[in-house]
Parts: sequence; structure tokens; C-alpha cells
Amino acid sequence: MHIELPEKRYYGIGEIAKAFGVNTSLIRFWEKEFDVLQPKKNAKGNRKFTPQDVKNLQLIFHLVKERGFTLEGAKTHLKENKSQTLSTFDIIQKLEGVKAELIKIKSQL
Repeated sequence: MHIELPEKRYYGIGEIAKAFGVNTSLIRFWEKEFDVLQPKKNAKGNRKFTPQDVKNLQLIFHLVKERGFTLEGAKTHLKENKSQTLSTFDIIQKLEGVKAELIKIKSQL
């Protein structure tokens, strides 16, 4: 899944949920379940996600929603095969970016 987010230091939970097409409650739930997600919280409790958190969310989204892993399966997969999963995910992400650019060029013709 290729998401379009502007270059920022921090993203709000609403921006993240809209980019992924899910509810904010799912993002909050994944935050509790996966240790790799550590958003910053301000005094009011609003979550601010860094670009690294967004990459981790993309990986979790890929494993759970696209590949059909259970939450426990995704946790163990991340712990055991993190480097292999990251390299495969990076390749998939680059190819989806190329595909999105080609579709954009095709629509302009």
C-alpha cells in the first residue's frame, strides 16, 4: 500500500488513519499491541507519530491487513525475521511507488 503523506516531523493520528484508510481506534490498538510503535504524547495526550513510526505502521499494516497475519503471528514474525521482512517490504514499497508514478503518467496522457 502506497500512502501519500507530506514531509513533516510529526503526524497526528487522524492524518495517519486517513492515509491508511482505517479508524483511529485501530491505530491506538496497534500501538498497545506492538512494542515498535512509540508515538510521542503531549500534555493533552494527543499522539504524534514520527516518520519512523509511520514506517513501522506500514510494515504492521502490510503483515496484518495485506498478508493476513494474526496479531500474534505478526509479532513473532517481526521478532524473528525483522531484517528479511524489512528488506522484502522495502522492495514492495519501492515497486508500489513506481507503479503509482506510472499510473499518474498514464492518466496525464
